[in-house]
Amino acid sequence: MTSGTPATTSTTTFDSTREYLSEILRGIRSRKIQLPDFQRGWVWDNEHIRSLLASVSVSYPIGAVMLLETGNPDVRFKPRVVEGVDPKNAPEPEQFILDGQQRLTSLYLSLFSGEVVNTLDTRGKPMRRWYYLDIAESLDANGDREEAIIALPEDRIVRNFRGEVEKDYSSIEKECAGELFPLPLVFDTVGLTTWQLKYISVDQAHIVERLNRWNDLMQNVIQRFQQYLVPLIVLKKQTPKEAVCQVFEKVNTGGVSLTVFELLTATFAVDNYNLREDWFGLDGHSGRQQRLRKHKVLESLENTDVLQAITLLTTYHKKKKFPDGAVSCKRKDILRLALSDYQAWAEAATIGLEKAAKFLFLQRIFASRDLPYRTQLVPLAAILAVLGDQADSDGVRTKLARWYWCGVFGELYGGAIETRFAKDLPEVVEWINGGPEPTTVQDANFVPSRLYTLRSRNSAAYKGVSAILMREGGLDFRTGDPIDTQIFFEEQIDIHHIFPKSYCMKKGLENREWDSIVNKTPLSSKTNRYIVRADAPSIYLDRIQTNEGITVKRMDEILASHLIDSIPTRKDAFHSFFDARKKALLDRIQKATGKPIAHDTAALVADSMGDEPSDNNDDDPVTQ
Repeated sequence: MTSGTPATTSTTTFDSTREYLSEILRGIRSRKIQLPDFQRGWVWDNEHIRSLLASVSVSYPIGAVMLLETGNPDVRFKPRVVEGVDPKNAPEPEQFILDGQQRLTSLYLSLFSGEVVNTLDTRGKPMRRWYYLDIAESLDANGDREEAIIALPEDRIVRNFRGEVEKDYSSIEKECAGELFPLPLVFDTVGLTTWQLKYISVDQAHIVERLNRWNDLMQNVIQRFQQYLVPLIVLKKQTPKEAVCQVFEKVNTGGVSLTVFELLTATFAVDNYNLREDWFGLDGHSGRQQRLRKHKVLESLENTDVLQAITLLTTYHKKKKFPDGAVSCKRKDILRLALSDYQAWAEAATIGLEKAAKFLFLQRIFASRDLPYRTQLVPLAAILAVLGDQADSDGVRTKLARWYWCGVFGELYGGAIETRFAKDLPEVVEWINGGPEPTTVQDANFVPSRLYTLRSRNSAAYKGVSAILMREGGLDFRTGDPIDTQIFFEEQIDIHHIFPKSYCMKKGLENREWDSIVNKTPLSSKTNRYIVRADAPSIYLDRIQTNEGITVKRMDEILASHLIDSIPTRKDAFHSFFDARKKALLDRIQKATGKPIAHDTAALVADSMGDEPSDNNDDDPVTQ
């Protein structure tokens, strides 16, 4: 490398310097410089490559490149050679490219590889190109340097749309005669000399003129490539893994966040373990993802959720052996997972998630869209994994349900929740074994006025109320069936208005009341066809009873199963219905959480609460 002045003192984790482009490209070819396997592939198209070559040819800056020194035993990534480099018997790299892969790969392929470049046209269609310099255009003071960068087909013959040959540069003599210089020769001393001699002598009558033009080309273009200096930021090998990953994401110009799963995949690959195969499966064999997503409530589960559960279990059990340790599952903790940790706890976490799906089934949460918090699956799975068969007893399950609903109605899993996860696992296990209430139970607090603002699935508590109604025995208005998983999916259970939307608007009722969860309940799509009109409840209830042969008494029982007072509902007395159901819902939330809720009417004024947007899928808009 060229000598450079460090940007900071010796305690810094990086050096800032400059390096000749030719030396970087030689390092790539010798495989001293490689890519960490988590880097995504090279994707630049022909126009990006031409623009980059044009910038280098006039010594314009192309941005800094960031490299990472290898050799830190805690930062081990599977290496991958740069596109176009022979991977056979590749040595361990001395440096990894963290930022600049697309630029360096493009420059290597077009200038250094000696091979035709596999790239894309502007429509994304594959194409193979050689890169040349139009000598006349490049030496024209008023010329456009990007126009001077020419991309020729693999056979170096330019044809029109009918396939007729327009220009032929398929030999060195034709290149020289056509004034097209092959850019791969800028770093090839022997090839450059051979081409120079041929260029000067190809027209004996104008040797002096061509010699002068060649000297101009060398001085004004070719030497700019040869002397081009690239700004370098080199992270020292003692830089910790989480810092490396954080830096990579901040400089990653692709704009796609790098997941811990991808990083661990590269880390475990060093030990010849294929994490992707374990998760996604291989050759028709299902992986961990398919196994978990057999449960519809786990369909939105992400691999990072599983890694968090595994990390919770790893740190929990390590703390039992080494009390000075900490239970944690933050990003940095996941990145510190050893392969042995993953192999020790991956199956336990998976079984814990499968048990979590069964637990949620008992809570009448059947589908991922109705899951209040996907994030709460992480501590739930870890808790169930630690408890094992102990979790099957009624007393333990009751406590788990209380903890779960405290999290939902306390709305405690919507922000930065890794710290809560770390408390949940040891505290809930200790509580089940006779210890104090966990922090999540203590922190839970449902404000009565919140009922007014629960208006869509954007809220965990909104989904929670729906599940509680089904858990408490809510029967379908039309069939009278309790809602289990079969009924839920076959009958397309969804949350619908009790006093229909059109009716409420026609009557001038307050939106914050009629569109809140108090005026909604889970019903089948077939039942909703009876309801979603501008009819009053008294009319559609009579319609259901007549068409389905349901007695008044039985209909009242069905309404009661949804905490609906039949008397004001049949009288179309919205406010009396609303007040009675509001109180009943608060009672059920109190029962689920085991936490007292103040039923002070004054506290139910919702003006101080921000309204959530209405869920337009609650009713069939065609029939409103």
